[in-house]
This record gives sequence, C-alpha cells and structure tokens, in this order.
Amino acid sequence: MNNFTFINPVKIIFGKGQIAAIADEIPADARVMITYGGGSIKENGVYDQVIAALGNRSIVEFKGIEPNPHYETLMQAVNLAKRHRIDFILAVGGGSVIDGTKFIVAAMEYEGEDAWDILAKKVPVTKAVPFGTVLTLPATGSEMNSGSVITRAETKEKLAFGSPFTFPKFSVLDPETTYTLPLRQISNGIVDAFTHVLEQYLTYPVNAPLQDRMAESILLTLKEEGPKAILNPQDYDTMSNFMWCATMALNGIIRVGVPTDWATHYIAHELTALHGIDHARTLAIVLPSLLRYKQETKKEKLLQYGERVWGVSSGTEDERLEATIQATIAFFETLDIKTKLKDYEVGEDTIREIVRRFEERGVKNLGERADIQVKDVEEILTMSL
Repeated sequence: MNNFTFINPVKIIFGKGQIAAIADEIPADARVMITYGGGSIKENGVYDQVIAALGNRSIVEFKGIEPNPHYETLMQAVNLAKRHRIDFILAVGGGSVIDGTKFIVAAMEYEGEDAWDILAKKVPVTKAVPFGTVLTLPATGSEMNSGSVITRAETKEKLAFGSPFTFPKFSVLDPETTYTLPLRQISNGIVDAFTHVLEQYLTYPVNAPLQDRMAESILLTLKEEGPKAILNPQDYDTMSNFMWCATMALNGIIRVGVPTDWATHYIAHELTALHGIDHARTLAIVLPSLLRYKQETKKEKLLQYGERVWGVSSGTEDERLEATIQATIAFFETLDIKTKLKDYEVGEDTIREIVRRFEERGVKNLGERADIQVKDVEEILTMSL
C-alpha cells in the first residue's frame, strides 16, 4: 500500500425528513444564498422544505446553474452574492449545482483579476465562503468531496479544480428527494458512480486488499441496485443504497494508498465541452476503449474485477479480459447508455479537434502510469467510434 494522508470533514445527514436539520447547521444570523438549477426543486417539495428550515434568515436565490455548470453563469452568482454580502451558500441540487457552488464560494474570495485562473492556471484556493448542500441527484459524489468541474461556454473548455477549502460543511442526503428524477438522470448517476470507482480501482496492485474490496462492494451494490432504481425509482431502500453508493464512490475513501487513473474523465470532458453530451455518457464511450487499449498494463486488476464483480473465471486471459469489458458495456447498455461515438453522431472530426486542443494545452502523461500521451488519446477515441 502506498503512503497517504486522508481527511474528509464533511458532515453527512442522511435519511427521510433530514432537510429540516439544516436549521441547526447554518448560523442563525447568516445571510444565505440558495443556489439551484432549473427549478425542479420547486415542483417536488424540496424548495419548500429548505425555506422552512432556513426560517427567518436573510435569503437570496440564484437559479439557473446548468448541467456542466458554466463559468459565465457562476460569475453572475458571484456578483449577486457580493452585492448582498452573502456569508453562507446552500447548494440544492445534483453534482452540477454543487460543483458550481464550489467555484462560487472560491471565486467570492479570489483576489486576482480573473477567477478563471483557479481552473486554467491552477491558482490555489486559499479561502472560500462556507457552504452546505442538499443533494437531489446521486451521481458525482460532489456532496462529500472538494472537487469541481466547470465549463467555460465561450471557449468550450471544461476544467477541474479542488481545494481543502471547498469541502461542504454538511450535506443532507434524503433519498425521497430523488423520487421525481427522470430515468435518464438515474441512469447517468449509476454509470457516473460506477466509473468513478473503476478509475480508482482498475490500475495496478499495490497490496491494498481492503481498498479493493471496498471498491468492489460499491460496484456490486450498483450492479444490483441500479436496475432496480430504473424499474422502481420510488423505492426508498433502493434509492438509499444508490445514493450512498454514489457518495462513497468519490469521497476519497477508496483511493487512499492506491494509484488512480482519471484518464477516462480527462478525455470524456472534451466530448461534453464540444458536444454537450451528458457526462456519464461520455464516460461510457471512453472507458471500454481505454480498458482495451491499456489492458496489458491493467491486466491483473481487470482479471480480478472480472472474476469478483462479473463472475468471469474461465477461458484464456485474453478471453477473460474481453469478457470483462463486454460485461461492463452490457451493464451500461441495460441502463440505456450507449457506448459508441456514432451513437451520438460524433465522428473523426471531433477526434482531430480533441487532439488539437490537447496538443495546444501540452497535455501529457495521463493515467496511473503517466503513460497515456496525445497519440494514445487519439487511438482510444478512434476505437470508440
């Protein structure tokens, strides 16, 4: 096992009716800005619960944070928050709203000229306005980590940042808030969480059996509960298990002491930035091809994954590797997630554009072994056609 330092300060408040608990988590004299997306929280009762819990606190609302939140939109929220001297933000929504709010709280305290530098120039975040979350869409794990991915619409860039100062103070996870989610968002959430686990698990062995088995337990639970969530999205136990899986997939626990990959995410972000394809669907496009392309260096963990998660235990090594990748593809497809670029009307011109962008940015050394270069990215995407 590799050396590691681990800290996760997020307080999780889980279960039915727990939105009311935010009354005890936010200072009574706080000036609060609520951030949310398209407004579904006003249709499913979540908004009313939040307002009731906030009581007599001074409240400002910012609506309209997009899926794959836009820098341009978030800067409007920053300006609004500054005008109203906001000192606490409550993000109510899924990963995009929470990711966007992380940028807002960092940008509010940024002393440079352009807060985009936090992403483009990796300027460290040294302070941020405190915030909490009410999760309504399980997927990204953003409710229990410090990472964020932001899109600049003007330049079609999608970049990530993180900081010890952008952990939520608390996150409320009430599975009942998921009951009205469209099936597309549930499918996306399952695949997103599943891929988050694989990016931390399908690397190479470092004698970390506990981390391996924790990762496998999340994968097995998503494998079992995911199809049930599609069939009955108002089953409390199913949605509870799904919601907690998505949080556990990316709260830092399974990555400690082990190598991690993230090349799939890095490449997939470009497909979202250029074409607006749902994040989870871009992962489902890139992951199978990347696994095939790197199967020799990932062989030991791929064979272990195949046997422990999919029951692939017979045949030659090559047959087992391919059967494992096919099982993963089949799982995504059963969730109505297509896994080829052609399914999204994306062709070779996009591959060329991604290569150009990566070369322009000087992208290199992706993956757990830092051995994926731009030429490899081109090969992986070509295999995804």
